[in-house]
Amino acid sequence: MAPSIAGSSNFGSSAGHEIGRPYKFRSPLFKMGHAPLLRVFVPSPEGQWLSDENVIQCEEELQLAGITSLLKVGDVVWDIAVGDEGNLGRMVWDGTYLIDLDYSYSLTGEIPPYIDSMCFPPSYWHKIIRVAGNPICHVDIRPYAKEIAANIGLLQSRVQTETPQGHHHTVIRWIHKSRFQVRGDTPLLPAKPGPGRTQLIDPAWDGTVYIEAEGTDEGLQDLQARCGNTISLVSDTSRAAITGATRTAKGKSVFRMIRGNSRPGELWLRCVREKERILN
Repeated sequence: MAPSIAGSSNFGSSAGHEIGRPYKFRSPLFKMGHAPLLRVFVPSPEGQWLSDENVIQCEEELQLAGITSLLKVGDVVWDIAVGDEGNLGRMVWDGTYLIDLDYSYSLTGEIPPYIDSMCFPPSYWHKIIRVAGNPICHVDIRPYAKEIAANIGLLQSRVQTETPQGHHHTVIRWIHKSRFQVRGDTPLLPAKPGPGRTQLIDPAWDGTVYIEAEGTDEGLQDLQARCGNTISLVSDTSRAAITGATRTAKGKSVFRMIRGNSRPGELWLRCVREKERILN
């Protein structure tokens, strides 16, 4: 009589794994729901910064390993020869090439604006791209402009701050706050013409997205520019004062995802103003 599966020696099991329990894949390079971290070793004569030639050599290493065809947009490649300080040597695959991180609003580097943040889970690059504080994301909110206009309000916000001496203070500030609904597994809007696979919004974005902007005329003007000119976020009497400076948002704009307020089904985004730019 043929032996049963349960009686066979360690069939479907591994060290430390009991029969009947699902096997959990563990790897220091990959975690389900997060970006993989692929490592190459290409010494850089430029020191901590990679030259264009070094980036090309990193791409060649991926080809030699036979994994270029397996790479997906958003995968992170790390040249370990550069070191392990911050995000040095880390690049993102854009579908064709490796591209550098964006240092416009961060000294350590963030996901570049070519990547559509809504196509990935909000925590996709958590601990893969090291960020101190709230991470940058790039979102086009123009398709949700009508919802944002219908829900806009000026509110007081209380924030706890800590002094260098360890004392805590409550800071009261005014913010413009709005919200819109996002459905996961739906096409990313506005749809991009041309051949190719339709980009879908990741299911982790499903729910309510809250938008927070400065509670000033300039903050409202900035939010108006992000939404485009199809709607108005101000009254007719106030609109005349800011129309001249309002520009139409072209594509994605920059936000910070507020980790402390975000939870499943609720994501909080804060508008990042041009005055916060570090690198031009």
